[in-house]
Parts: sequence; C-alpha cells; structure tokens
Amino acid sequence: MQNILDAILAEAPAAEFANLELPESYRAVTVHKDEVDMFEGVKSRDKDPRKSLHLDEVPMPELGPGEAIVAVMASAINYNTVWTSIFEPVSTFGFLERYGKESALGARHNLPYHIVGSDLSGVVLAVGAGVTKWKAGDRVVAHCLSVELEAPDGHNDTMMDPSQRIWGFETNFGGLADVAMVKANQLMPKPEHLTWEEAASPGLVNSTAYRQLVSKNGGGMKQGDNVLIWGASGGLGGFATQYALNGGANPVCVVSNEEKAQIVRNMGAEMIINRSELAPKFWNEEGTKQDPREWKRFGAAIRELTGGEDIDIVFEHPGRETFGASVFVTRKGGTITTCASTSGYMHEYDNRYLWMNLKKIISSHFANYRESWEANRLIAQGKIHPTLSKVYSLDEVGQAALDVHHNKHQGKVGVLALAPEEGLGVKNEELRAKHLDKINLFRGI
Repeated sequence: MQNILDAILAEAPAAEFANLELPESYRAVTVHKDEVDMFEGVKSRDKDPRKSLHLDEVPMPELGPGEAIVAVMASAINYNTVWTSIFEPVSTFGFLERYGKESALGARHNLPYHIVGSDLSGVVLAVGAGVTKWKAGDRVVAHCLSVELEAPDGHNDTMMDPSQRIWGFETNFGGLADVAMVKANQLMPKPEHLTWEEAASPGLVNSTAYRQLVSKNGGGMKQGDNVLIWGASGGLGGFATQYALNGGANPVCVVSNEEKAQIVRNMGAEMIINRSELAPKFWNEEGTKQDPREWKRFGAAIRELTGGEDIDIVFEHPGRETFGASVFVTRKGGTITTCASTSGYMHEYDNRYLWMNLKKIISSHFANYRESWEANRLIAQGKIHPTLSKVYSLDEVGQAALDVHHNKHQGKVGVLALAPEEGLGVKNEELRAKHLDKINLFRGI
C-alpha cells in the first residue's frame, strides 16, 4: 500500500499507476457475521458501534467485468453504516447472502465479514474487462448505486432495477477501507477544488437530497416553492437547504437548537423553526398517540414565517416522529417526499388531510446514475458545497459511527483512509479560494 500512496501523493502519471502491483490484502472496517446477536436485548440507543466495527486485514477481492479497484484516500459515515453496526433493522448479511445466490460474481460478496462504507474519494488502481471510461490513475469519487441492469426494469430509472443495491450496505467491499471495489459506473470525477476528505463526504447524502427534492422522480422543486426541511443542518438536510436556496425556493428550516439555527443562517436561510424554542409535542409521553393541536400550532409557526402560505414540498426523513405533522402542514395538492425514517419506520398520519386535500407522498431512495452525476457536477462547479464538520481516522470509525448514532455531529463526518492527513488533494486552488467560506461552513462545529 505504501507504493500506491507514494504514487498518489507524488501525482504520478497514469502509466505508473497501471504498473503498480495490487496488494494481496488491505485494511478495512468490517462487521462479523458471528456477532450479529451481540446486542440481543439492548435498546437501540445503547448499542455501541465501537464493539461491532473492526479494523481488519482482508484479502483483495477478485476484480470482475465492469468493475474497478480504487485506492481510498477518504470516506465518510452515513446512517446506513450505523444501522449495519447495530444490526438494525436487520443484519446486512442477509443482503450479502441473497447477492451471493444471483451469480458467481455475486458470490464474492457473501463472506463471513462485511466491509462497510458507501462513500469514497481516491484513485483508480485497476479496471475490469469492458471498462473504457476510466483508467488507472484517474482521481474519482463514487456514488453508492450498484445495479446489474440485466432486466428491462432499470433502463428508464436505474433505481428501479430489481438488482439495485446500495454499495457498502447491501454489497461488500465498501469505502471505509484502504481499497474498495465498485462497479465502474459508480465512478465520477473528483471535484478538484476539494480535499480528499471534503470530496468524499457529499456522495450518498448529496445525491439522495438531489433526487428527493430536485429531480422529477422526487419533489420536482421549482422556484418560489416553500420547502419544509427537517434537520436542516444535518447530513441530508444540509444539502436540501442548499438545493432550495440554489434553486430559488424558500426553505423553512427546522433545527433542534440555536447553534444549528446559526448554521442554516450562515447558509443563507432566513425562515427557521428552532424546536427547542417552539417545543412541539407531536406525540404523548407514551409515544402511542399524536396531538393534532400540536400539528396546528406547528403549521401556524410556518405561516407566520411565510406570510400566510403553506408548504409546497416537505423534505421528510425523521419518519415516525414528524410524519403526521408533515402531512398536515403541506398545502392542498402539495408533496411529502420521504426517505430514511431515522426516528422510526412505522409512520402514522391522519389520512383525511392527505386524501381530501389531494396531497402526494413520494418515496425516494438514493438516486440513479444520472441524478448522482448531476449532483456531483454541482459540487464540482462550486454551486453546492460539502457539509464536512469533523474528520476521523480509519481506526476511529467506531467512535465516528457512535457520534452519528447519538446525533452528536453536524453535517457530515469524514474518515481518512490512505490519506495521511487532512488538506491534501486540491488541484484547483482558484475555485477553492472563491468558495472557501462555504466549504468550511460546518468545520469545527
């Protein structure tokens, strides 16, 4: 690995990368199949990723057609890594077992360990048969959509492919490692005004926010729309807020404290609901019944900010805790876009407010190849920016995942893999200088 890192740091020519020998093994963050019951009887919040995430030396996987091996300079933490580490709502080894039954190539993923991580920035080391767009030495980031595209279903929207999976969550060989294996069509050009850790951090959440809010497959946001964004300073919400502002919409940003309110003000948002001040109690103490009076109070707070207008699009991802309120406050004919459900999957809402007012609930899951490319293009142009707040090393991934699990972070949490320190990898200093304040907006918070 040292020869590979030396070549990357020296910005060696492509020919040199093509001649580098791949190592037989590499460091990777894993969960182990024989530990899936380790948290039996423990409450979700008390499950500790530091106990289940291991930094192991693992063998190099066999490279297949249409695939690429990438030296990972940096990666990031997502909720799917947290869910993997606490084996909720299910163990990810079920995904790997099903993948293993599909084909001989799929069988490579069915291992007694799962290499996690759904983000990366790095350098291509090798490509499989049939790959012509990418070559060894290319500086890349990766989106996390893995598809086979052998069925007709996915050819209008690759998210509809029956074999659609999230790399590093429903596949093996993820990005929290020194080396990752991806399908070559997951690769995109690295935004060259960003460091390795900054470039790695947007991948999953940026593409998810783009589809959920901007794309015709999601909210189809237009100029002037009032957009309610839950967790507006978080991993997903931080990008949704940027897309609303960049696209001429009016974000109504819901945050949990004044510190987070200041973050979204710094992003340019003006309409902010601080939950610690408004203190909405959508559910009773037992969590068994919702209070419509609190929905109305929340709606009144929104109208006070918007000059009496209701919400056109709700960017929903907390799930159970907020979904009833989201349906209620959306305008007649408006749209609730939903993904993730970090506060619970079993949503409850009053269907009268949906059905009689012709509102729409649109489910949104990650993004197709085109949407991911467009989202990355906006990062590369400096129109949308990373929301990186803190960076950990690969051997600190357990602590990083715990911080995300307990919502102790802002924006995105990055992880250095091969990169020996922060701040490396920038090639376009002019563009960086132009946007440095926005790039660093979440740092140190």
